[in-house]
Amino acid sequence: QVQLVESGGGLVQAGGSLRLSCVASGRTASNYFMGWFRQAPGKERQFVLGITWSGSGTYYGGAVKGRFAISKDNAKNTVYLQMNSLAPEDTALYYCAADSSFRGVNGKYEYWGQGTQVTVSS
Repeated sequence: QVQLVESGGGLVQAGGSLRLSCVASGRTASNYFMGWFRQAPGKERQFVLGITWSGSGTYYGGAVKGRFAISKDNAKNTVYLQMNSLAPEDTALYYCAADSSFRGVNGKYEYWGQGTQVTVSS
């Protein structure tokens, strides 16, 4: 079992930045995949960025490349999502997910956090 808890969401003006955190507890094998997804009201869930705990792979969702970055702190079992140059279209509920490997941008992942809301005002 893996438990995931996100934090760091909030209200920010367009052009601003936020950093989301996802703390993992339980079984987190060194080759686990950790990903960030987002879902806006009325829209399908979208893959944002992902990384393996070992750092061997980073996966990008096309919509945010160049503006968002993912990083990890293995000692804290925490994965971060640094979001820069935020725009109103980035408004969504952001989720952290984990699984034993990357399942693709539309794959089913075994573990999910409860989500943290990001709202970008224009």
